[in-house]
Amino acid sequence: MTGRSTSHPQHSGYCPKQEMTPNSVTGVVFYSDGGTRNHGNYRGGHVRTTDVAAWAYLVTAPDYQNSASAGEFGSTNNRMELLGMINALEDLKNQGLNRQPVTGVLDSQYVLNGINKHWLQGWQRRGWRTASGTVVANKELWQRIAHLLPAFPKLTLTWTKGHAKNAGNNFVDRLLNKTMDRMQGK
Repeated sequence: MTGRSTSHPQHSGYCPKQEMTPNSVTGVVFYSDGGTRNHGNYRGGHVRTTDVAAWAYLVTAPDYQNSASAGEFGSTNNRMELLGMINALEDLKNQGLNRQPVTGVLDSQYVLNGINKHWLQGWQRRGWRTASGTVVANKELWQRIAHLLPAFPKLTLTWTKGHAKNAGNNFVDRLLNKTMDRMQGK
């Protein structure tokens, strides 16, 4: 991670369990998200070293709740989406919750497709190269995910529309935006 300044994870202490709707997922659930306030999201644009980016996650279980967020300067949205999930999985593993059925709720098609469409397995077989032969973007983070996934034999990953009606997704989005505000001195 040379060239990146990382803020330390901030644990919020608040989890929106009471905000979950009656038809929401029960059991062990995590929500993860990533975001940026960069200038690279337009044609010809590039991420600047001063652009803020952050990840966040929320873990809820019958006897455990936790959330955290941290950020970096000069990172991409996809990198933050991956870090949100990695940190959620590491938290679950540290709590010994990884052998239980776990549902991950993400709004990132990039992360979900990499796992659910088995792109990750193909990249591993090809020595961390894409089908076209280029090096996989965010290779080191995908390698961390590949290392973590076997510890979660009952993991289900699902998609939710971002910035919509999912209380857990909205919570992690607010949390990562608070992190970016702190990084910008707001």
